[in-house]
Amino acid sequence: MRAVGYKVAGPIEHPGSLHDIELPKPAATGRDLLVEIRAVSVNPVDTKVRRRAGAEDGGWKVLGYDAAGVVAAVGPDVSLFKPGDAVFYAGAIGRPGTNAEFHLVDERIVGRKPETLSWAEAAALPLTAITAWEALFDRLDVQRPVPGVAPVVLIIGGAGGVASIAIQLARELTDLTVIGTAARPETERWVRSLGAHHVVDHRKPLAAEVAALGIGAPGFVFSTTQTDAHLQEIAALIAPQGRFALIDDPAALDVSPFKRKSVSTHWEFMFTRSMFETADIAEQGVLLNEVSRLVDEGGLRTTLGETYGVINAENLKRAHQVIESGGAVGKIVLEGFGSAV
Repeated sequence: MRAVGYKVAGPIEHPGSLHDIELPKPAATGRDLLVEIRAVSVNPVDTKVRRRAGAEDGGWKVLGYDAAGVVAAVGPDVSLFKPGDAVFYAGAIGRPGTNAEFHLVDERIVGRKPETLSWAEAAALPLTAITAWEALFDRLDVQRPVPGVAPVVLIIGGAGGVASIAIQLARELTDLTVIGTAARPETERWVRSLGAHHVVDHRKPLAAEVAALGIGAPGFVFSTTQTDAHLQEIAALIAPQGRFALIDDPAALDVSPFKRKSVSTHWEFMFTRSMFETADIAEQGVLLNEVSRLVDEGGLRTTLGETYGVINAENLKRAHQVIESGGAVGKIVLEGFGSAV
């Protein structure tokens, strides 16, 4: 089967960063689905893994987590899906990735593809939807109010993939006032189109930007990018007893400024359930099915920003470069493998 992989970790500009390769087609065992990949999207985690982790035992490392495709075969213990089912999912960080024609995934972290979306539109959603959902509802517990505090959530990095779905989830499933951040006219338009009630400029001091809205101190802050640059401002603007969540990887995270306000801190990593096979691992499949339902009922929309053509090394390199530059708006998706050579 065709795939895209690499051997040595390093920068995307390195000649060996990504290659078009041929690999054996895997076989489904246990609770695994063998999925024929129709589309994938590229996330910051792809670029982080490529920079830090090489292939083992002289083989190839295949990246890719988000995918939409068709179940081609099932393991003997599978009970939730059958061959021919259209699915979408975000995979597991410790297994070979989705940048391949066929991919193995545990059925418990898979959802049914939204019927109203194309393959590309569906592939844009799983990883960011899981991350945003878990951050908002499992970590920040936004449906439990902060006592005496205005029902407001600030979502930092509003045009990114995770924030793009977090804004929609907060609008669709809560009564919170949603503040998104953006720094360019095109990203501000994007954030407003997703449903944010207010948009502030994260290039300016955020505490003053939020205070100027006159709606009260947010009880919830969700930081999706550049947390280290904004941490002091977050500490200043968040309400006493508020809840703070982040998903990025600051070089250091000094939360001591939160002490006097008793702010709780939550670090969301959507691969935790699959990595540790937690008792509630199947919640990710349940979550994705709910996202699919909300999409088909018109409550959520895809966060697809751009499509970069077929799944090959050249197009994936371009996607990695754009994501590392911080210039992506919404999700970057690749679809199909083109004609066989």
